[in-house]
Amino acid sequence: MVSALHDAIWDAVPADAAPERFAPRRAFLLEQVAPGDAVLDLGCGAGEFSAALREAGAQPIAVDVAAEALRRAAERVPGLDLRLWRDGEPLPLDDASVDVVWAGEVIEHVADLAPWLSEVRRVLRPRGTLLLTTPHHGPLTLLGLALSPRRFAAHFEPRSDHVRFFSPRTLRALLDDLGFDVEQLRVRRSTILARAVRG
Repeated sequence: MVSALHDAIWDAVPADAAPERFAPRRAFLLEQVAPGDAVLDLGCGAGEFSAALREAGAQPIAVDVAAEALRRAAERVPGLDLRLWRDGEPLPLDDASVDVVWAGEVIEHVADLAPWLSEVRRVLRPRGTLLLTTPHHGPLTLLGLALSPRRFAAHFEPRSDHVRFFSPRTLRALLDDLGFDVEQLRVRRSTILARAVRG
C-alpha cells in the first residue's frame, strides 16, 4: 500500500517537471563531491541529480521508494545503477559502501527519522559525508504563515507529502543525536543546506 501511494504521487508529477531550486542545490552538491566518489542519490526522483553527478565524474547509485521515479530516472540516465527501497527493508546497499549520501528535499517527507538516518549512517563509509537540503522553517517563515490563515492552511495541508518541518537548530539537533558531526549548515533563501559527516 505504501509503494502504491508513492507511485500515485509520481503519477501526478508532470514528465517535464523540474526539481525546485535545482541550480543552487546542484551547485551545493557538486561543490562537495569529487570525481570517483560513490554517491547515493537517496530519493533520486527522475534522476536529475544523478545525471549531474555522473557528468562530474562521480559514481551515482540512484535509490527511491517509488518505481515510477526509478523508471523516469532510467530514461534520463541510461545505465544508471537504480535500486528500489521497499518499505520496512534496509537500504539496498552494503555497509560502509558509499562516500557521500545526497538527500535533496527528502528528509521532510520521512515519517520515522531515526531508522532512516540510521540506514544512511550504515551505508556511509567512516567519516563519509551526508549532504541534504530541506525547506527552511525559521522565525520569518513561521511569522508569515501565522499572519495568513490561507497560507498557513495551504502550507500545512494534511494531505501534503511534507510531514517534517525544520529550522537550522532543529536539523542540527537531529543530526547530532543520530551520530553525525555537522560541519556546515546554512540557509540560502528558503532552503537549508547541510553537510555532516558520519561520526
